[in-house]
Amino acid sequence: MLKISKRLQTIADFVTPDGRAADIGSDHAMLPVYLLQTRRVASAIAGELNQGPYEAACKQAADAGLTYKLSVRRGDGLSVLQPGETDTITIAGMGGALMSEILEAGFQTGKLEGVSELVLQPNVGEDLVRSWLLKRGWYLQAEAILEEDGKIYEVLHAIKLKAEEGNDSLKTLQLKLYDSSFLPISLNADQGKALLLQMGPHLLRQPSEVLAEKWRLELDKLEKICAQLSLSDQPQAEEKKAAFREQINKIEEVLRCLPMDKPSFN
Repeated sequence: MLKISKRLQTIADFVTPDGRAADIGSDHAMLPVYLLQTRRVASAIAGELNQGPYEAACKQAADAGLTYKLSVRRGDGLSVLQPGETDTITIAGMGGALMSEILEAGFQTGKLEGVSELVLQPNVGEDLVRSWLLKRGWYLQAEAILEEDGKIYEVLHAIKLKAEEGNDSLKTLQLKLYDSSFLPISLNADQGKALLLQMGPHLLRQPSEVLAEKWRLELDKLEKICAQLSLSDQPQAEEKKAAFREQINKIEEVLRCLPMDKPSFN
């Protein structure tokens, strides 16, 4: 049985059992091999753009004796898929901007047809991925945050509601999810939504020390940016600094009010 990291295990745990999975940017195909070995899924696809990782994925599938269940394909993003041939798409280990571009290209070309869930682990830019999900009608059902080897990761689990559940149901769920009234701070609707997109609506509802640590580190980065802007004589520098300072104040206010005795997802 293949051993996988805590990060990949968190992703695997979100995959709905007994379906068909496609792992995009699969590198060594460790996740799809694990999903097949544990019988979490019936079949899997590993997509990889670069030759080296593609060959490594092919070797991994062969070594595990899973070439009859695991199709390793070389191509860019969701181009390796045919509409309707997978239930779950997993994408991990890349920036949120690139991940959103891959998803949008897949949406535009019909590659997401028939897909019922997305399990996504962006390394940075999680807010961009949440925004894409919201824009394209995917419901962010759950989130996890974990620390491994000195790095903090977020995993997003989004589902596509069945047609019979209707758009009205989705709109209601989205409005409720991105309603920040549960936070004991003063925010208008737009500010609250932006903050939840940035920090995670589920993560803020079930805060953990890992979440707090992530945002303490982010605050340090923002403070350094403000310090650099203070040295600039460009006319836009002060305006940018004020915007960053406002962001810092909001995040600090949120961290002060989060109860850390609630259980985390991980």
